[in-house]
Amino acid sequence: MARIAVFNQKGGVGKTTTALNLAGLLARRGADPLVIDLDPQAHLTSVCNITVPRADASIYGLYAHGTPLASLTCSTRNGWKLVPSHIELSKVDSQFGKGPTILGRLAAALDREPAERPVLMDSCPMLGVLSLGSVFAADGVIIPVSTDYLAMKGAVQMERTLKALEQVLKRRVPRRYLITRYDPRRRMAADIERQLRARYGNEVCATRIAENVSIAESPASSQDVFEHAPASRGARDYTELLEEFLVTRFIRLTEREARPVLRTAPPGARTALVAEKDAQIRRNLTAGLKLVPARRIGT
Repeated sequence: MARIAVFNQKGGVGKTTTALNLAGLLARRGADPLVIDLDPQAHLTSVCNITVPRADASIYGLYAHGTPLASLTCSTRNGWKLVPSHIELSKVDSQFGKGPTILGRLAAALDREPAERPVLMDSCPMLGVLSLGSVFAADGVIIPVSTDYLAMKGAVQMERTLKALEQVLKRRVPRRYLITRYDPRRRMAADIERQLRARYGNEVCATRIAENVSIAESPASSQDVFEHAPASRGARDYTELLEEFLVTRFIRLTEREARPVLRTAPPGARTALVAEKDAQIRRNLTAGLKLVPARRIGT
């Protein structure tokens, strides 16, 4: 899967932060990710210190005039490419309606991009052309859920939305619920995690993004957490998250790009990798194959 929408109908749960840091990590692997800022608030565009002179030079140009993404793409100092946002995006629904042509415009534009290039879409929290179009274009959806009651309600709304869209798309959209701003000292954090795992099972990421000051501070300096504080808990959490996505093949890269940034995979990724290897062994044994026992990765 190369196209990932980051979306929750609740704001303030870490959508932009997740898009920013996954893009930074993918760029460090040489994957040359393309990130699309679909939020009219343009927070990600602002973090990247990109000034958009007019609306037509942003992703708005795609919806208004069919401008190719290549003509709208900017290079960032963080090493990845961005299609910026603009406040005029807030008018897309009222100007162009919600018909199939406008909803499919982003998907059609991405079809003209290199297939192997990973794409992240930072969706706005409102349900409309921009967010629905990102789901239509996506191979998978990351749903950040901060550990509070309203974010949990947003996750429930998201599941309903995705199920409704599946009737139109004629397929089930793969999704991963990502627990963000996790603080083990808060009882509610454990309660929210327990409810999520009970509802959505293996679609909840094994990796949790802890509440971390470095994650909160890095956008202020126009940096991802890896540049701002590479040894921080936040950097470790997002590294582990990408390793989990690669191991479970929720995100797929070329063999060269999929090499770990670290010499050893983080703990959560190792757990996921061992589980996947065990599952493969069971499948092979069921097929009647004789295997040499696989060596487990040490903790």
